[in-house]
Amino acid sequence: MSETPAPGGRTFDELDKLSTEELREQAFDLARERRDVRFFWSVLRHLPNADEAAALDGAPNSIGPTIDEANALWRELTGHGYDESAPLLRAAFIDYLMKH
Repeated sequence: MSETPAPGGRTFDELDKLSTEELREQAFDLARERRDVRFFWSVLRHLPNADEAAALDGAPNSIGPTIDEANALWRELTGHGYDESAPLLRAAFIDYLMKH
């Protein structure tokens, strides 16, 4: 992969060395700071049994989903593991961190 730093100053290779949980924490912290509800809901759709999340659009002016609700749903759907969703989630977290 390219060694071109992302807007945050880190390269893909640097981010790829982090654990999935470290990537999640950094991406969630950044999305929370940016108030990016859409990111939370898009990531939740990658989880198995996330039919509830798929029905939500995360639109900035929509009634309902909030960052706190997204975090709560994340904890409920993932428990302590990512199972088969890990590669997709890692890609989503790295992509978000690279773009912002």
